Amino acid sequence: MVKRTRYEDYKDRYPNYDFELSEDGILLMRCHTGGGSLVWDWKSHDDMADAFADIAGDREIKLLIHTGTGANYNADWGLKPDGTLPDPPIYDAMPGLRGLHKLDEKAWYNRQLQQNVLEVDVPMISVVNGPCNIHSEVPLMGDIVLASDDAYFQDVSHFPRGQVPGDGQHVIWSFLVGHNRARYFLLTGKKLSAQEAREWGAVNEVLPKDQVLDRAWELARELIKRPPMVLRYTRQLFTQNLKRAYLEELGHGLARETYAQQEFFPFGGGMEPLDRAWNDKPWS
Repeated sequence: MVKRTRYEDYKDRYPNYDFELSEDGILLMRCHTGGGSLVWDWKSHDDMADAFADIAGDREIKLLIHTGTGANYNADWGLKPDGTLPDPPIYDAMPGLRGLHKLDEKAWYNRQLQQNVLEVDVPMISVVNGPCNIHSEVPLMGDIVLASDDAYFQDVSHFPRGQVPGDGQHVIWSFLVGHNRARYFLLTGKKLSAQEAREWGAVNEVLPKDQVLDRAWELARELIKRPPMVLRYTRQLFTQNLKRAYLEELGHGLARETYAQQEFFPFGGGMEPLDRAWNDKPWS
């Protein structure tokens, strides 16, 4: 559950999330690493959950614009120069179940992240400024989703790499585009272009990369002409059914994902499909 916050409390709190508050109450949240595209690692993952809790607790803002920086929205996992993931730390939390406690902590943060996005009590405009191949549920929980013409959506972090498609992907895609399309998307690792995502109903508008954020500001300034309580209660109205879907489906999806990761932890290849047999565990 979120607590009351104010812009001054969190604006400089997170190294991967920059905040700008306009005079008319529009909050811009920009994801980045060192001023470039966000490197999605465990710290940025966990901090995003806390950042959305701070936003959700800020009753002074009227609208949120959420976006990435640079070439992609969320498609950089901090790979080494040879294209592989960094060597994972070794966890000995429980004899014979190495890493289980760490996996459980990640699942907890994951649950907080998605719940906190839904707790944001003002309209949310998501700007997918480039490729997004992990945690696409975050921008897709926006009330308006804009995408650059070079953006695409893909879930390569789960089933294509030997994991159960959790992290809320199993919830948001079925909710937005239907169960049959969602299953195909998650099982095949399909790279869904921004235009296809619009045709499927997951994206509202596709624009040139240099115009997409300007369009978000244009929409935001029009929306905030409404009274603050109208803005808040409309967001609550729109998220009610999605909250219900997450309540029913998120927990058991995360549980299945976490449990199955014991069989294949740490993960497989970089951002490519599975690069070895699931039971080929060189770290064992």
